[in-house]
Amino acid sequence: MRVYVPATIGMLRHLVDEGQLTPVRGTAFSLTPALREAYVSGSTEELEYAALLDAARASLRLLGADGEGAGADEKEPPRRVVVAAELDESAVSVRPDLDSAVVRVSGSLTMDDIAAVHVDSADAEQAVHAAAEAIDRADLGDLDAEFVLGEAEDHELAWYAPQELPFFLELM
Repeated sequence: MRVYVPATIGMLRHLVDEGQLTPVRGTAFSLTPALREAYVSGSTEELEYAALLDAARASLRLLGADGEGAGADEKEPPRRVVVAAELDESAVSVRPDLDSAVVRVSGSLTMDDIAAVHVDSADAEQAVHAAAEAIDRADLGDLDAEFVLGEAEDHELAWYAPQELPFFLELM
C-alpha cells in the first residue's frame, strides 16, 4: 500500500543518518476507501496525488511546530517534504475519525520502504515559510491566510529517488 508521510528536511536527515523514519504520531496519508468515495471521479493516480497534497499540507504543520517554517530554527530551510513509501497493508490502518485520506502507520519506515521523496525547491521557501505561519488561521476561515497557503501550494514538489537523498541533503 502506498502511503505519503509528511516530513521536514530535518526528518530526512534523520532518515539518511539512521536508516529509518518514524511518522509523527504514526500519521500518514493514502488512497483510502473514504478518499475514493469523496471524489465523484478520478483515476487512482489522481486520487493518490490528492493524498500526497494532503501530506504536503501536513508537512506545513510540522514546519510550524518545529520552528523550521516559523523561523525559530534557521538550520534547515523551510520546505514541504513528503516521503512516499510502500508498506504492507497490515502496517497501515485507516483513520476515518480524522480525514478521508488519513492513515496510521505502525512502526518506522526503512530506506527499503521508500519509493520516492517529494520536496519543495529553493524558490518555494519564502511561500512555505509564510504558509507554515498561516496554516492554523486558514483552517479557522481567515481568507488572507488561505491565500498565503495557496501561494505555497502553487509550487510543485520535486521528485527524488531514495538513493539521491544523501546527495540532495549534502547540496542543501
